[in-house]
Amino acid sequence: MAGRRAALKAIDWVAFAERVPSNQKSMFNALKTRSDALAAKLTSLPESPPAIDWAFYKTTVAKPGMVDEFEKKYKAFKVPEPVDTLSAEIEAQEQAANKSAAAYIEASKARVVEHEKELQKIKNMIPFEQMTIDDYHEAFPETKPDKVKNPYWPYYPISEL
Repeated sequence: MAGRRAALKAIDWVAFAERVPSNQKSMFNALKTRSDALAAKLTSLPESPPAIDWAFYKTTVAKPGMVDEFEKKYKAFKVPEPVDTLSAEIEAQEQAANKSAAAYIEASKARVVEHEKELQKIKNMIPFEQMTIDDYHEAFPETKPDKVKNPYWPYYPISEL
């Protein structure tokens, strides 16, 4: 049967289910049910159509040559099978997605290392309750006021208010 030859690889439903978001589980279950129903129907069909007893029809049909014409047309008829033109494109997209996922994973690992260093720095610093303002500015240099720009810190000139 053409459908069996067209199925190149089976669907891994477990891996598919792991990637489905929780808000789309009902759609996934409907898809799987429909797919299982179609697969069961396809497997119940015979590999080839049942044989036609042309001799019986030749003896029962009154018009001569009609059965021979039908038999000739029946044997000449071939069901066209669709040509797979998208598998290569899908595989290329899959490979590109795998490369981008691998790059993202590597970047994420680098971010994790940076965050762990920052977490270790925070764990090792003086508790906030015991810090002076100088300790705070030493621990977080981006918060240190610019004395050149604002020499009267923590007070601002009236023009800036």
